[in-house]
Amino acid sequence: MRILFVGDVVGRTGRTAISDHLPGMIRDWSLDLVVVNGENAAGGFGITEAIYQELLDAGADAITLGNHAWNQKEALVFIERAPRLIRPLNFPRHSPGRGATLVDTKSGKRALIINAIGRVFMEPSSNDPFSAIERELEACPLREGADAIVLDFHAEATSEKQGVGFFCDGRVSLVVGTHTHVPTADHQVLPGGTAYMSDAGMTGDYDSVIGMQKEEPLQRFLTGIPSGRFEPAGGVATLSGVAVETDDATGLAVKVAPVRAGGRLEPAVPGFWLS
Repeated sequence: MRILFVGDVVGRTGRTAISDHLPGMIRDWSLDLVVVNGENAAGGFGITEAIYQELLDAGADAITLGNHAWNQKEALVFIERAPRLIRPLNFPRHSPGRGATLVDTKSGKRALIINAIGRVFMEPSSNDPFSAIERELEACPLREGADAIVLDFHAEATSEKQGVGFFCDGRVSLVVGTHTHVPTADHQVLPGGTAYMSDAGMTGDYDSVIGMQKEEPLQRFLTGIPSGRFEPAGGVATLSGVAVETDDATGLAVKVAPVRAGGRLEPAVPGFWLS
């Protein structure tokens, strides 16, 4: 199975990068499954129903969230009728929506998509992600319940992300980190066969401070005093993510590579799909 995970989409410029690049990637690389983190897609904070549909129309099969899941208050309502929108699994018990879902891939297989959120350096505090992930994997094991499993772990600390990667190794097709908006260079297939990357990076304008116009973050760093709102940067965005190819017999990864297209970052394509 060919899987593309796209990192945090930030604002209008990030959505433009999705519409500009994703349909061609799906066509040219014969992708089976596309998962997009959309928690910053609406003005840099949260997601709306219209944007959820926009990302699906561009080719996403599932959309994950994170700590900004409820910044657009309509998400508290429409998530109940949006089966492919997934908020963190370990949010408080009575949170609306779902933390995992089975989706049909473009090739007719079944994929389990899980979203979980970290606790280290993250506010507000959520429930234990390890036990929540364990329950989900026991309920729907790889190959028995799903042909592939993708886990978006939305967290600040790379140590916590690595811990989740090894905790899931051999049981999940891909564990990928989101939230920091900076792509890491540690993409690898772990010893048990799980593809891993500490952070997929953001799909947004990298002439920014994690996707926001530079002036207000710099003002706060220099003075400690807010002077206005954070606003998404409006330059040309880089689509950032990670590509994975799995073994159909096991559901585990055999190849992994970074993906970057457009904008300021150096392009990166999965060479194993170009030969």
